[in-house]
Amino acid sequence: MAALAFTSQAQSDFKMPAPSPTATIQQDFSTTFISVEYSRPSVKGRKIFGDFIPYGNLWRTGANAATKLTFGEEVIIGGKKIPAGSYSLYTIPGQKEWTVIINKNTGNWGASGFDEKDDLVRVKVPVEKLNKPVETFTIAIENITPTSSDLTLAWEATKISVPVKADNDERIMKWLDNALRGDKPPYQQAANYYLENGKDLGMALEYITKAADENPKGFWLLWTKAQILNKLGKKAEAVKEAEKAVKLTTGTPYEKEYMTKLKSLK
Repeated sequence: MAALAFTSQAQSDFKMPAPSPTATIQQDFSTTFISVEYSRPSVKGRKIFGDFIPYGNLWRTGANAATKLTFGEEVIIGGKKIPAGSYSLYTIPGQKEWTVIINKNTGNWGASGFDEKDDLVRVKVPVEKLNKPVETFTIAIENITPTSSDLTLAWEATKISVPVKADNDERIMKWLDNALRGDKPPYQQAANYYLENGKDLGMALEYITKAADENPKGFWLLWTKAQILNKLGKKAEAVKEAEKAVKLTTGTPYEKEYMTKLKSLK
């Protein structure tokens, strides 16, 4: 009976190799995420763009069901705001540029059922020719910063990049304002955000001082404090805090790194 159960389980887990296997990627971005669900065809010796995928024709941008994009928050593509939610990704490949389409209908099988009245945005992007061919169609989220990233598509010797932006400052400041009044104020996160985004450095110093008081062994907190003081023009005080950070790293794998940080202030 146990052997039968094992066999049944093994059969239910078994999958024959798919010509265009499905993939799901999810990437943290801005304050939430971007995810992509798509099927990945391979070149298999064919000429792809301009032949198997004709130029100037609508392409499902993958295989099988339409490729689905999900944004965890509002993003900006092609200068247009895209609300949080799930959408289909279509493209019209060309030799020198592609048209990238974000469409509201996520229930289509490939291009079947596509209607341009459901388009949210169309944006044209240039083609990049690759020196090393990509065998299997690949979608990725690259060049990530706190407010921007690139949605990239690569196959055969072709790659395109679609800029994705997030206007997240108001959202982040609202969250920080609420969280700083809570039971566990995120002093370190607030100080770092203020420092990196040109906010009130006096408040940043206040926040990082509170974070360091709560965690006296937090050498990384002292380094942040040193950076803030340095930006405030208080170099002597900044060096003093950096020296404290170095002392706390003595005998740890971080000692050399923090010695280098200290030298950068002197």
